Amino acid sequence: MISEITGFRVGHWTDRAAGTGCTAIIPPPGIVAAVDVRGGGASTRETELLRATSSVRSATAVILAGGSAFGLDAASGAVRWCEEHGLGYDTGVVRVPLVPAAVIFDLGVSGGEGRPGVDEGYAACVAAAEGAHDVGSVGAGTGATVGKLRAREGWCKGGLGAAGTTTHDGSRVAALAVANCWGDVLDEGGAVLAGAWSPERGFVGAAHQAFSTPPEHPRLRPGESTTLVCVATDARLAPDEAGQVARMAQAGLGRAVAPLNTPMDGDVVFCLASGGTEGRPFAVGAAAAEVSAAAVRDAVRRATSVRGVPTAAERRGD
Repeated sequence: MISEITGFRVGHWTDRAAGTGCTAIIPPPGIVAAVDVRGGGASTRETELLRATSSVRSATAVILAGGSAFGLDAASGAVRWCEEHGLGYDTGVVRVPLVPAAVIFDLGVSGGEGRPGVDEGYAACVAAAEGAHDVGSVGAGTGATVGKLRAREGWCKGGLGAAGTTTHDGSRVAALAVANCWGDVLDEGGAVLAGAWSPERGFVGAAHQAFSTPPEHPRLRPGESTTLVCVATDARLAPDEAGQVARMAQAGLGRAVAPLNTPMDGDVVFCLASGGTEGRPFAVGAAAAEVSAAAVRDAVRRATSVRGVPTAAERRGD
């Protein structure tokens, strides 16, 4: 888990009754940060700070949230918390917290009854701690769903998952993922783990159905699905190297989500590098791909039903 790497903290705010939530990742000060945004429906805040052309390339905290664009307000709560704790970019006048954020569309589950805002983002920061954190239908994964080919009639519960590993030279690499993809989530062997379900056929295989036959109940509106990932490492990476790691992590998502980066999805990967070890970017990137895929699978395996949305196990009758 990200929060098991020295100096990193993770906290959630969860409203299971409403079917939404948000998650705060608070790294140690002075980290290098990067982002890779793909798909046609991303909803983000301050991700331009982490682009290759930026002069800053750091983040005080990262917020992942439900609530669609409304949920971006949760970042303002994180800004308030960081300012109160003396965290932020030193401008010479005042420390300014830099809090990139990305959100998922969970309004199909919540119905807009509740969504993360300033106070909820603040609460997620208050809850942030080192060590193991909750996974499943919590935080930004509370209202997540996967397998949208047949819309609500066939989707499965998504969620928030985590995974980690250590490279050959001792660098720790971990990922936190929110699985809310239009496509299916695949297991390690390429079979559908959670996705579009038909009572007559079981999992129908969205990647093939999307191009081979017209779906019976198309769900093709852009911006209503996404996979969000935050990769953290204690390796020392230059800003461009952190960007390479984020891109390699996106490739890892292709092992666990099919189809990926569609016009309906807004897939976002953050990379946060604290610089405690002399890691090699190639090894860190390869590890980032592995743990990102594993975190997506963990999200659906650990998910629980929220507001009547069944898990994959419940669809199968397990």
